[in-house]
Amino acid sequence: MINRLIDRIMELEAPIVVGLDPMLSYVPQHILDEAYRSRGENLEGASEAIWQYNKGIIDAICDLVPAVKPQVAMYEQFGVEGMKAYVKTINYAREKGLIVIGDVKRGDIGSTSAAYAAGHLGRININGKDYRGFDEDFITVNPYLGSDGIIPFIEVCKQENKGLFILVKTSNPSSGEFQDRLVDGRPLYELVGEKVAEWGGLFMGKEYSYIGAVVGATYPEEGRTLRRLMPKTLILVPGYGAQGGKAEDLKHYFSKDGKGAIVNSSRGIITAYKMPQYANYGEAAYADAARQAVLDMKEDLRKAWSNK
Repeated sequence: MINRLIDRIMELEAPIVVGLDPMLSYVPQHILDEAYRSRGENLEGASEAIWQYNKGIIDAICDLVPAVKPQVAMYEQFGVEGMKAYVKTINYAREKGLIVIGDVKRGDIGSTSAAYAAGHLGRININGKDYRGFDEDFITVNPYLGSDGIIPFIEVCKQENKGLFILVKTSNPSSGEFQDRLVDGRPLYELVGEKVAEWGGLFMGKEYSYIGAVVGATYPEEGRTLRRLMPKTLILVPGYGAQGGKAEDLKHYFSKDGKGAIVNSSRGIITAYKMPQYANYGEAAYADAARQAVLDMKEDLRKAWSNK
């Protein structure tokens, strides 16, 4: 799967993943009205609105980008009905040729990590027949529990030809409370990055490991260091756009061949119609606004990507 993701990035000249992180406040009124009319003003109706909203976004951008990244919490807030929308979103994105990165940030020890891995990346056997749960292509994983929490995921990735993105230096303002703490004179995120590179050696693709890393766009100097420490690691870069990350800060996240990173944008794309520069599209054409936002992001990133 890592080979396919790298190939699609290069084919489309788009190191971009669209974050499908919907909130009800993002959904145009006409979609909400129809969902509530058909399913009721309840969790089922809200989840139907989220699903229909996602479908419109996917239809508009599927030929422009290699991947989407649904954030599971945005679906979990609606309970079981929301998780149904999450599964519909994954399945539809795959039907449209997109690679799916499940932003689930799971991580535990032993059998619990194995269960998370089976549910999101693998399969469960019931009376001799295999069943898949959520079936993402990649998921995000928290490494705080160490190798006990990561190796079960890697084992399932090997079985299923799928991959991980492990949190290393996250984009949020308070990430430094732990991630920047010095351990033997070095920031913790550097030690985690070195460990990710080590884990990556356990499952390599053609050029990059199936075991990637999450490094926020809001910390470009840290990104430069981590690119050096993880030369064979694909970096998933959140924090571009709405969180303050700028394209000119991202050149060091890419390798010299122009590969090595994929940049996420969520609100900047899926709520583009609410932004002044796309206001002329209006609510009814929210998906067209999202498409234009992807095209503009692609052009913005070209300065970081093509100048390597």
